[in-house]
Amino acid sequence: MMIEKEPAEVEQLGLLIKETQSLLNQRMDEVLRPLGLSVAQYACLHTLRSAPGVTGSELARRVFVSRQSMSVLLQGLEKRGLVERSQEPGPRRERAAELTEEAAELTEAADGRVRGVVSTMAGDLVGDEPERLLVLLGSCRDALQGD
Repeated sequence: MMIEKEPAEVEQLGLLIKETQSLLNQRMDEVLRPLGLSVAQYACLHTLRSAPGVTGSELARRVFVSRQSMSVLLQGLEKRGLVERSQEPGPRRERAAELTEEAAELTEAADGRVRGVVSTMAGDLVGDEPERLLVLLGSCRDALQGD
């Protein structure tokens, strides 16, 4: 039985995406650190802004961390006064989390810095290439999810 080899470009696609993700994470960390935020904390605050009251489990899925890591992350943000958690437990005894006013302002500042990093990353793309890249990466993600 003969196995066909995939083209070199396809073989390298996963590695290139991973390398790009790693560099993006590093650059985001560099611009967020002066604000006292890690990339995971920023992702948490950014997600809470768009989905206030989301449970810790759902937040962990959206931020790509374990539920245990999200619990620790939320505790730290709560101690800093950036997140408020409801006193009443919801489904599976989880308490919903929401941003404080201070966190909303911090997240706005962080958004600007992250936009700068993303602009640098996409700086050589022209015309409809950024939109096309979004579509292509979305297709890759959907294929892996089985959609």
